[in-house]
Amino acid sequence: MHRNKVVSREDWFQAHKGHLAREKELTRLRERVAAERRELPWLKLRKDYVFETEQGPKKLAELFANRSQLIVYHFVFAPGSTHHCESCAFVADHIDGANRHLRHHDVSLVTISRAPLAELLPYKQRMGWTFDWVSSYASDFNFDMQVSFTDKQIASGEAVYNFETPVLTSKDLPGTTVFYKGETGDIFLTFMSRARGSEQFIGAYQYLDIAPKGRDETGPYGTFMDWVRLHDEYGNRSQQDDIYP
Repeated sequence: MHRNKVVSREDWFQAHKGHLAREKELTRLRERVAAERRELPWLKLRKDYVFETEQGPKKLAELFANRSQLIVYHFVFAPGSTHHCESCAFVADHIDGANRHLRHHDVSLVTISRAPLAELLPYKQRMGWTFDWVSSYASDFNFDMQVSFTDKQIASGEAVYNFETPVLTSKDLPGTTVFYKGETGDIFLTFMSRARGSEQFIGAYQYLDIAPKGRDETGPYGTFMDWVRLHDEYGNRSQQDDIYP
């Protein structure tokens, strides 16, 4: 680890006071971007999606649960898959705490995957999550929201993800999508965030970013994919074992 300069109390105070101006600048910029986000145009949905839930089939409007705002986290879980996406689980580990407050502030938060519900629920129970996790298996929802892609789209290079047409090798990718339901029942797509956009919902990173070693992602990929595991798979392995499994 790099050893920072050790200084007197007065020099320490002045250096940190000077840095505080940058922290405040970042806070103000974040607030401006959030305000601009809320002013973006909306898209009215024309299709009536149906999802498989623990309470039976539900339409998209019902996922709002009598609230006007709905946030959907697209958890990567394809039908028949035995792979558990560590990055999606990392995000999911932060949902329940926030959800205890969101549901009291006119926001419903639901996780949606393509796999049938029968494949999702055992994993949900294993991980101890309580948020609503529903399946879009029988609908075009994931494809219309540009987080799932057909073989034809991938082969042709026409798959759109994060407003671009990147070279894709996966048929499913993560993301967050936001909807609003008006008084007449119309549903609008108000915002979508893809790729690293979901990173803002990972509270653990906010703690790491103020720690002396930061995110300390020093493995071969230099990302969370080097060290993050499902929270019940860390065990007693050392950090070195986690980075180089």
